[in-house]
Amino acid sequence: MSPTPENTSPNTPTAEQPSPAAAGAPTGPYAIVETSGQQFWLQPNRYYDLDRIALEVDGTLTIDNVLLVNDGKATTLGQPYVKGATVELKVMAHRRGTKIIVYKMRPKKKTRRKNGHRQELTRVMVESISVSGKPIA
Repeated sequence: MSPTPENTSPNTPTAEQPSPAAAGAPTGPYAIVETSGQQFWLQPNRYYDLDRIALEVDGTLTIDNVLLVNDGKATTLGQPYVKGATVELKVMAHRRGTKIIVYKMRPKKKTRRKNGHRQELTRVMVESISVSGKPIA
């Protein structure tokens, strides 16, 4: 007996799958780069906070350690880096991160140590993502 619309349960899976855009996947170009010992997902015309970079405000930084590039249609994966891919960043400001408290205590020893830390950050704007000198964004 084949299921008909009248006797299907609400838990029966349907053949419809959500589109990638509906699932929260990015639709525009992006790049995954390696800088400051971390990997960042960068999209054009967005700003990001990286560890302090020794450049003046309004200076330009070029990152060559690009691990992955997506131009909106195709994805290029590097091994380990994409050849000829660069990301241009513009330094917007030098800032400090939020304060974190490091509290160490040894129980029953009357030893307590409280220390605060604010990370030095640089806010950068992604100007362009290019592969082989041809900008994709």
